[in-house]
Formats: sequence, structure tokens, C-alpha cells
Amino acid sequence: MLAGTDPELAATMGFSGFGKKARTFDLEAMFEQTRRTAVERSRKVLGKECGCCQLVHRKMCFVFLCVGVMGEVSPTGYLERETFFTFIYISVFCCCCNTVFTELNLSFFLQNPVKKIPDSHEITLQHGTKTVSALGLDPSGARLITGGYDYDVKFWDFAGMDASLQAFRSLQPCECHQIKSLQYSSTGDVILVVSGNSQAKVLDRDGFPVMECIKGDQYIVDMTNTKGHTAMLNSGCWHPKIKEEFLTCSNDGTVRTWDVNNEKKHKSVFKPRSVQGKRVIPTTCTYSRDGKLIAAGCQDGSIQIWDRNMSVHTKFHCRQAHAPGTDTSCLAFSYDGTALASRGGDDTLKMWDIRQFKKPLHSAERLSSFFPMTDCCFSPDDKILVTGTSVKKGGGSGKLFFFDRETFQKLYEIEVTDASVVRCLWHPKLNQIMVGTGNGLAKVYYDPVKSQRGAKLCVVKTKRKERQAETLTQDYIITPHALPMFREPRQRSTRKQLEKDRLDPMKSHKPEPPVAGPGRGGRVGTHGGTLSSYIVKNIALDKTDDSNPREAILRHAKEAEENPYWVAPAYAKTQPKTVFAEVEPEDDETDKPEWKKRKI
Repeated sequence: MLAGTDPELAATMGFSGFGKKARTFDLEAMFEQTRRTAVERSRKVLGKECGCCQLVHRKMCFVFLCVGVMGEVSPTGYLERETFFTFIYISVFCCCCNTVFTELNLSFFLQNPVKKIPDSHEITLQHGTKTVSALGLDPSGARLITGGYDYDVKFWDFAGMDASLQAFRSLQPCECHQIKSLQYSSTGDVILVVSGNSQAKVLDRDGFPVMECIKGDQYIVDMTNTKGHTAMLNSGCWHPKIKEEFLTCSNDGTVRTWDVNNEKKHKSVFKPRSVQGKRVIPTTCTYSRDGKLIAAGCQDGSIQIWDRNMSVHTKFHCRQAHAPGTDTSCLAFSYDGTALASRGGDDTLKMWDIRQFKKPLHSAERLSSFFPMTDCCFSPDDKILVTGTSVKKGGGSGKLFFFDRETFQKLYEIEVTDASVVRCLWHPKLNQIMVGTGNGLAKVYYDPVKSQRGAKLCVVKTKRKERQAETLTQDYIITPHALPMFREPRQRSTRKQLEKDRLDPMKSHKPEPPVAGPGRGGRVGTHGGTLSSYIVKNIALDKTDDSNPREAILRHAKEAEENPYWVAPAYAKTQPKTVFAEVEPEDDETDKPEWKKRKI
């Protein structure tokens, strides 16, 4: 008999009333149940003829082969919810010729890894129209954050969302800089924001700023002597164990660690170097699962790993991990800490054993990548490796590929959308896969049976109906010192007041739409009904050339004389005859003496 916590010991230690009661397992009962199952299975084949000895079976023999009785399953095992398990193989054979007649395998340890992928259902979150370049989930899986090339960071709360799938907050923490990376800390209380500028920011859960890293002096040659980064950031992540420490890498050729409580200076600096000892740019960086190692992928194709406490020399390095001149977009450590996956800009995905870091264990090719932040990640059970592919516009669908960690055989693929798959994240607690795409979508894949909470919480909620009446409510102005004759009655309830206003024919009257064309029913038309609009319309239609004002006036002289209308009839009897001066020809100055000639 395997039992849990001793009740007397628990009462003595003082924690008898806390936690769940430990499960108990009776191995004798388990073997007895297995024996009964084998006997029942053997009875079904009694009376059948054996193919070898041609004898009719009157009695069958069965054998138990207990392959293993395992202890508690590790967090990355197949059966996460079971504490103890057995897998038993039963063979029923003929007593005469020892021919195996039937087999019964009661093993429930080995499962098809494809069945563990939660992709039966999906929801789509509309972040925007540009690439979703960053994804982050808090450790509990309650909130999702997305960032993109449109400079926006949006917050999604699975428990607070309904089926409309709207973000509850949107902000631009880095103004006009693209978001490169977003990640919650190990406790989930703060968020690291890495953008296209040189200063990383830390926000709280609601998006309010907590700290901003200092900018270094760009005129100092030795980057160790500067207090911060001097060029664009590329990536960043939190320490998995220390909640105040985070890591960033930049185009200034350094990888720096920071403390949230000290924004004036970095904690330590790691400087990746090429074979010739020259500075190289790190394009991605990450911590190991235990936080003791720091890894960086560089533009010269190398992967360099340091001990967190020793920043001078690398502990492991591979100079030709990927093609030189390409951006290694992601590095991910396995949950057991022995393997490292790298996603290269040379369209490859490679698996490394950090204990033998000279050669990759496995490599997959022809996985196109157009973005400097294309992701790869491990499944919660550490058996599957996931990455996305990029496509050109109109060149097909971006896919999510699943590879077996041991054999690197492609197990499965998901067609996500008609754009590139940039980010992917498989949350261990929710057992849901988040994907960021190149057309502004964030998709969540889940399974109603295998997944927990997350997207399952919001899809079951109906959309809230918008109350249009609330938008018509007038603000109530409180004037306590006003005279009684000017004092407004206090609104007891907004709902009751709205119902009264709805019954009032004057207040609930729908406004008349504007009149199209000429006016009718005593209403002025949309245009041409006022003097100003009439004048503007005629000015726009008048195409005459008024460059010579005298000719423009005299053009109407004949018509005004023949058909006087405005001024002439009023002065017809008293107006004298108009006499115009005759134009004299210019005198010929040739006959004039020199002193009378006009001087030019």
C-alpha cells in the first residue's frame, strides 16, 4: 500500500488543514483488476482452434509481464495529472504449442505526440493591420499582451473578455518605435518592453511605467564604461528565478543585465566577439531555465554562451552555428536545461546539446524567415519543438511546424493565415498556443479537453449589448447655491429619466434628415438656399476674364443703355446727357524742339 502524508505527522507539524489530501494507491487491488481483465479476455477465445496445433482450446494460459511501476511523474512527463502509473503487457498463449493466441496491452504510458497538440479550436484577436512582432503571457495565463510594428501594445484579459474579443487597454509606451519584445516577469507583476530605441522600459500590469533604462554615452569607445545601451535594442527577457533582473541586447555590440530598482546603471556587460576579436552585434539573447547561463545569437552566425557571474570569457560557443551575415532570431532552452534550439535567418532550425556544443544534434531546413524575431519554443512536456514560417504577399499561407525533439521528424503543421507566422508561444499551464502573424492577427489555439482556462473563458460569454440610450443622457449639473426658481430637480435614476424622455414626443423625435436638391416644405435646400452659397456658386461658374477692369465694365455699357434697370430709370428726367472725353491721338514729337521732347 502506498499512502500519502501520515495524519499524525501532519497534525504534529501543524498543516493538517491545508492543501489537498494525498492520493493512495493499492497495488494489490491494481494487480487483481489486471488479472480479472486478462481472465475475461482469455475466456472470449476459449473454444477456438489454434492455427498451429489444430487443437481446440479448452484451457488458456495467460502471463502478466509488469514492465514497470513508476514513481511520481516529472512535470514534463506525458501524464501530468497522475501521480503513479503502471503499464502491463498480457500475453495469452496455447498450452500445447506455446503459440501466442491473443495479446492484451494495458499500457497507457506511450501516446501519440500529435494528439497532445491543442489545435481543435481557435480564436482570433485583431491587434491591428501591421505585423504582430511581440507576444507575452503572464505565468498564470490570465492576461495576454501583444505588440506590433504599429507601435501599439494591447492588453487582453481572458477572464474579462466576452465573445467580441476586444482588448481592454491600448497604449504606445515607446512613442514611434516598433515593439521588438514583450515579456512578463516570473511573478507576473511587471512587463519588460523592448522597442526600436536604445532604452528598455518596464511597465506594471496595467501599463503604467515603472522604470526606464538609462541611455549610454555614444562617444565612449569602450562599451563597458557606458551606463547603458547606445544603439537600437534587438531583444530582451526576464531572469527565470530573480524577479528584479532582466537582460537586453543591442546593436552597440553588448548584452547587458539590469536591476529594476536601479535604472541609473546596468548590472553587468557581456561583449560577444568574432574569431578575430572584433565586435559583433547580438540579435537575440536569453537565460537558461535555471538562470545560470546567458546565451546570445550574433550576426556573424555564432552562438555564444556565458556564465552569468563571469562576463569576460564564454563558457560555450559555436562560431558557425548559422550562416554569417544572417540574424539569428530566437534561442530557446529546453525545460530540462540540456538542449538549446536556435532559429536562424538562414531558414534553418537547429537543436544543440550544450554539453557538446560544436555540432548540432539535428537540423531542419527550408523554413523561410523574413523577420528578425521569428520564434521557436518547446512544448510543455519537452518533446516537441515549434516554429513558424514566413511567406511573401500572395505567396501562400504561413504555417506552424511541429518537430519531434528526439528524431527531428516533422510531426504536424497548421496553416495559420495568408501571412507570415512571426511569433509563437506554448503556455505550459494553459496548454494553449499563441501565434502572432504578419497581418496584425494574434491567434490562440486550444482544445476544450486538453487546455485549461485562457481562451476557454471568453468564448462562452455572449457579447454585451450596447446601450444606446446611455449615450443620450445629459450630464446633471449640481448647483447647490442656485435660487429655487433656477434649481434643477435632482435625477434620482438615470434609467427612469431615460424612460420618461422616451415617452416625451419632443425629446424622442427623430431629427429630420437634410434635404437633398431644392428646398421643399418650407425647408431650405442643401445648397443654393442662402445668399452666400448663391454668390459662391455663381462665382465658381463665372469663367470670364477680368484682367482688364475698364473693358469688363464697358462690356455692359451697351446693354445698360438699351435696357436700363437699376440706376438710370430713377434719374431719367434729371440726369444730364453723358459726355465722354474723346481720345486724342498722341502728338508726334519729331517736330518738337529738343528741350520740349519728353526725356525717357
